[in-house]
Amino acid sequence: MQSLALIENWPVPSAAAGVVRADGTVVGTHGPVAQRFPLASVTKPLAAYAALVAYEEGAVELDEPAGPEGSTVRHLLAHTSGLAFDEHRVMAPPGTRRLYSNAGFEVLGDHIAKATDIPFAEYLRQAVLEPLGMTQTSLEGSPAKDGVSTVSDLLKFAAEVQAPRLLDARTVLDAMSVVHPGLSGILPGYGHQKPNDWGLGFEIRDSKAPHWTGGSSSPRTFGHFGQSGTFLWIDPDAAAACVALAGRAFGAWAVEAWPAFTDAVLSELGGRSL
Repeated sequence: MQSLALIENWPVPSAAAGVVRADGTVVGTHGPVAQRFPLASVTKPLAAYAALVAYEEGAVELDEPAGPEGSTVRHLLAHTSGLAFDEHRVMAPPGTRRLYSNAGFEVLGDHIAKATDIPFAEYLRQAVLEPLGMTQTSLEGSPAKDGVSTVSDLLKFAAEVQAPRLLDARTVLDAMSVVHPGLSGILPGYGHQKPNDWGLGFEIRDSKAPHWTGGSSSPRTFGHFGQSGTFLWIDPDAAAACVALAGRAFGAWAVEAWPAFTDAVLSELGGRSL
């Protein structure tokens, strides 16, 4: 895919990108796809997928208590537990505000570790990474932000989400559907969004503006970006997913470069016209 070569214009020391279709076909890659990059918050979809495996295995229930009083596993996954961004401090009653929370994912990881009697990083490896052959991916700390991976590995994950084998397709549909519709909140790096829609561990594009995906991305697009200069989006209308990892922290360069890159990828895929 010629559009992937646009990463060469990014003001970053290194970058890699790839696209995989819903049928698992990798239609293009560019750059050092075997290079391991810190994922920052792109760790969250991986952690969420492991949590959903734990749910399907019967280790946890989505609506069982977890986190602050009144909060559940579902609240933690959807950033509606009321926990602060990076502190284990309650800022709002559960289900009333979309408060993006690293702390919430750390509580989630601890909750699953206790329920399964397996450290969360090991549970993630056994439940998701190993079955998908993601041998270059590891969780090296917080389930909110300390994953390390490659484009090649994340394309395997993006293929799984589009055509699930580890989860029931209905569970993945729930993960990409809005939890607690209508809640507003801050999308880190992009300001206040009303509504600030989120699924179970995945951010949902809907009509957010500004946004890190493209102007031609469908409202059903879901995924995540990370402050380390990383993103993964899945656009069901285009029947494809894109991963990009870069060696420079998120900033004004990404706000400018990422939407145009995504629009070029979608145009080449033939998903929609610009």
